[in-house]
Amino acid sequence: MYTNALVLFSGGQDSTTCLAWALERYRHVETIGFDYGQRHRVELECRTTVLAQLRDSFPQWSERLGQDHVLDLSLLGQISDTALTQSKAIELQSSGLPNTFVPARNLMFLTFAAALAYRRGLTVLVGGMCETDYSGYPDCRDNTLKAMQVALSLGLDAPMVIETPLMWLDKAATWAMAQTLGGETLVQLIKAQTHTCYMGDRSRLHDWGYGCGECPACALRQAGYAEFILEK
Repeated sequence: MYTNALVLFSGGQDSTTCLAWALERYRHVETIGFDYGQRHRVELECRTTVLAQLRDSFPQWSERLGQDHVLDLSLLGQISDTALTQSKAIELQSSGLPNTFVPARNLMFLTFAAALAYRRGLTVLVGGMCETDYSGYPDCRDNTLKAMQVALSLGLDAPMVIETPLMWLDKAATWAMAQTLGGETLVQLIKAQTHTCYMGDRSRLHDWGYGCGECPACALRQAGYAEFILEK
């Protein structure tokens, strides 16, 4: 029934894996990214390289991969006092959440993505939100995404499906999914070209990809890759 999708594509490991997942399933796939004043803004530069290499390395996906969109959501960065939008140390807050949590970020992303999808005739939104290996962000929870799907569909008076293929996968399983979808070519592309590190550090290439090696995003990626290699 649903043949066209819009992937929330940051340029990181998770969203690249989700993009490959969508390209395997939908006839036409477009991508959307957001410039919200993130500290690791280098991910926006990585997006272009990843998209180009996906087209070159996977001709079966290239014909399905449509237009890319980048929206300016700098206002989100202006009203957020977080370690992802300000130069501050990463730490836990009194709420129990890390200060890398950007309040309402995913809710805003999905709302703007839905508005664009509606205009372009796309009926599926694909995101890399995950409730298994995550930092406790409430806008990554499955219930949050289900509620958003209902709200968006009602508000647009049109079906808007939210797919989260990584929701119940840990990082090792995410690496395994990438290998299943695109083999070693996709795994190497993810390691060399995507960006996930919160610090925006691309000065050091580890066996699992670029990053500072110390922030929570790097720690999850590193541990997941180590487990993935052991299980291969």
